[in-house]
Amino acid sequence: MAISDINEYAHLTDADVAALGEELDALRRRIEADLGERDVRYLHRTIAAQRGLEVAGRLALFGSNRRSLWLLGATALALAKCIENMELGHNVMHGQWDWMNDPEIHSTTWEWDMVCASPHWKHSHNYIHHKYTNVIGMDHDVGYKILRVTRDEPWEPRRAFQPLFNVLLALTFEWGIALHDLELKEVAAGRKSTQEAIPQIKLFLRKAARQLGKDYLIYPALTGRNFRHTLTANLTANLARNLWTYVVIFCGHFPDGAEKFTAETLEDETQGQWYLRQMLGSANFRAGPALAFMSGNLSYQIEHHLYPDLPSNRMAEVSVAVRELCEKYDLPYNTGSLGMQYLRTLRTINKLALPDRFLVDSADDAPETASERRFAGMTPRASGLKTALRRLRETRRERRRARA
Repeated sequence: MAISDINEYAHLTDADVAALGEELDALRRRIEADLGERDVRYLHRTIAAQRGLEVAGRLALFGSNRRSLWLLGATALALAKCIENMELGHNVMHGQWDWMNDPEIHSTTWEWDMVCASPHWKHSHNYIHHKYTNVIGMDHDVGYKILRVTRDEPWEPRRAFQPLFNVLLALTFEWGIALHDLELKEVAAGRKSTQEAIPQIKLFLRKAARQLGKDYLIYPALTGRNFRHTLTANLTANLARNLWTYVVIFCGHFPDGAEKFTAETLEDETQGQWYLRQMLGSANFRAGPALAFMSGNLSYQIEHHLYPDLPSNRMAEVSVAVRELCEKYDLPYNTGSLGMQYLRTLRTINKLALPDRFLVDSADDAPETASERRFAGMTPRASGLKTALRRLRETRRERRRARA
């Protein structure tokens, strides 16, 4: 099942983990000391580009009865919404730019262009997800309470429909995120008080009303007789943003090797162990500058989980140092193409729709679910997780050859 002893799973000693933590602390200090004008320019240019795309899209839709202008407007709006959601909203609300002391670009004041109210997202994401990353029963982002992505969650008949639930979640991702922190099931079951829930629900309804009114009433109305064409363009842009955000987030959290942990790992957890949990629980995908930018630099999900409040434009250089540390401490660096990471995620979602009796891999040694018990009987002890996993693969090949 999930990892309960992270040092044992990583094949590192307490001293190794402490040393890794010190090196990652030092890396943070180096980046923080170097923040300055070039980072400010990057952010301002990003904001200008995003707003320019949105204005261009809105203007093009005044002629949305023409197919070319509809396509231009919908595309520009989709790009603007993706940039605003990923590279601006997500990262600004993480506090990545709070060091600038700009009241208009600050985690406490930014409100993004989607139906989820920013306070709700900051609680469920910044606090719960990043503090309890991939801890079963504590990190609600493990499957978003909708999908079974680890065998630590028992199979139930409703899981048979999760391939369908996965498609619906992708299409309506902003709504799933918006409802995530409301915990309406907890309210219905009486485990969350109505005194706490009602103000949250009211805030959500106000935000959703503003978004629906803006995209599906006000802006289409401004284009007069092209109302219907503009409305469908706005709907298309929001759908494209939902699908893209879903793919990026899922590829950073659910591919093979993005490990899960039990609550035992939190007992007396050191800073080094917290870092190690982030490294083992996250996954990257390979990206050039354009793809990294459009993903909010969440192609570097490992680095983002290590340093969620460092500016996203620094993640590429941080990744170089993190790779070197992975080599030094014999740790895997989970990355691959965007397509491959998503296909692995999709395989997990579809496979775990089945009852456990139809699954071949053990509950401690599967691509999506592993624990330190997968290495039982391995001698001598490996110097690190990367070597241990290599030996495990070699042992499997030898067994298969012996059976053949």
